[in-house]
Amino acid sequence: MTRSMKNNKGPGRRVIPGFGVSLGVTLTMVSLVVLIPLAALAINALQLSPGEFWAAVTRGRVLSSFAVSFFSAILAALINLAMGVLLAWVLVRCDFPGKRMLDGLIELPFALPTAIAGITLTSLTVPGGWIGRVFAPLGLKIAYTKVGIVVALVFVGIPFVVRSVQPVLEKLDGSFEESAFLMGADNWHTFRRVIWPEIRPAALTGFGMALARGLGEYGSVVFIAGNKPYATEIAPLMIMGQLQSYDYGGATAIALVMLAASFLILLLMNIVQARAARRTSG
Repeated sequence: MTRSMKNNKGPGRRVIPGFGVSLGVTLTMVSLVVLIPLAALAINALQLSPGEFWAAVTRGRVLSSFAVSFFSAILAALINLAMGVLLAWVLVRCDFPGKRMLDGLIELPFALPTAIAGITLTSLTVPGGWIGRVFAPLGLKIAYTKVGIVVALVFVGIPFVVRSVQPVLEKLDGSFEESAFLMGADNWHTFRRVIWPEIRPAALTGFGMALARGLGEYGSVVFIAGNKPYATEIAPLMIMGQLQSYDYGGATAIALVMLAASFLILLLMNIVQARAARRTSG
């Protein structure tokens, strides 16, 4: 019995298989899910000459779709940053009836199919919808405008900020805030000097994920956008249009630009997280 226990608790025992097996399985899954599709996209893009690639991504309608996608995604991510931090603060620091239900509803955009979200948001924001009829007498339109696109992107992006900031707030020691108040700091200075530096890396990470999601979002946007050329047409819709017209080269070129933008955002997120980890460990 003693010898068996020693063998089970020895330094060579691992719950997960050894490095070779684990690395092999990991690389296989990453290759199937990420690397092979990205490699296929890059190979298709390389079939275009530099002139053809440039012509495909600089057409007026394509540039307009880029502008709509980037502007809407950035604005929605900024709204999500502010509202996500506020929601996370309420869920962590406040107790009220229905708190658990609200906490669960935050993840609804993850579980809800994006097409259903788009149809629902459109029906609510058209002039005859529950929300649209409130703004219609004021001459404000939501559905089939850029405002509707931002609304859809806020809906799908808010969970990223909330779930990034919430664990940090739960671990934040309240004594720092009490010390700031005792030293005469008001609410704004306490948040800016004490709380924000602690949650900033997590908030920026959530902002980056919401931005990346917004750039590539299609299902929840295509219904509410109205898809008007040079007005509310997004880049993912342009990709779908190119594929439907069998212009695979043009679709690949547009997709590669969006992929590069998303990769840059994720890279910046990793840099922020790495710096925050070094600052914490130091």
